[in-house]
Amino acid sequence: MASARDLILANRLADAAGSIIRPMFRGDWSHERKADASPVTEVDKAVEAAMRAILESEAPDDGIIGEEYGPRNEGASRQWVLDPIDGTISFMAGRPIFGTLISLIQDGWPVLGIIDQPVARERWAGRIGQDTTFNDKPVRVRSCKSLSDATIASSGPQYFSDEDAGAFMSLAAQTSKIVVWGGDCYNYGLLAGGHLDIVCESGLKLHDYAALVPIVEGAGGLMADWQGNPLDADSAKAQGGRVLALGEPARLEDVLEAMG
Repeated sequence: MASARDLILANRLADAAGSIIRPMFRGDWSHERKADASPVTEVDKAVEAAMRAILESEAPDDGIIGEEYGPRNEGASRQWVLDPIDGTISFMAGRPIFGTLISLIQDGWPVLGIIDQPVARERWAGRIGQDTTFNDKPVRVRSCKSLSDATIASSGPQYFSDEDAGAFMSLAAQTSKIVVWGGDCYNYGLLAGGHLDIVCESGLKLHDYAALVPIVEGAGGLMADWQGNPLDADSAKAQGGRVLALGEPARLEDVLEAMG
């Protein structure tokens, strides 16, 4: 389990990340393409390096899984999972709907998560067994009595395979048909705060979703793969990173049926 001390450390990591990101937002920086063709900026790298330095000093026995610099202490039961800028494309475009993701996983299960939007100074924090907070105040998901009332979100249609796109569109057709595109991790914070009902995505990696699980579930929601199974460190490989977040857990069977 994650302790109050772990949460304090996670908040310090987010503070360090934000102090680097804010002055560089809509600024001048270099970027390149990674092997998977996704972009990475020098800011992504600087932020992860700063967070890793803090962890290596203050939690030397814990492992680190970072998007940009890979794993450290892979055999440790406690692993900090870092995504310095989730939504790099939004950051590059000057859109303040990206976020820094910080998670602690214990024996493969996410137990603590932070979504930090440093420009708007918005921070969601979740810890298993505790209420999720938004800027230190508890938040809750909203009720959704019918799938036809649901507002659905996803980062973008380009991230779905043809098969997965068909499942998403089948689901979207049975919701309110209000679809929010873009937002990456920001959508999950909005869902935890009662502003969205469903987030549906595929192709996510561990650093994309680990922080989201304690946040959504600590606000009363549910996260699962497209088979309805809980998310752990193996979900990215076992299920292709197919992720669902629901504000109303009772709608899970309706969602899975709608997706075929």
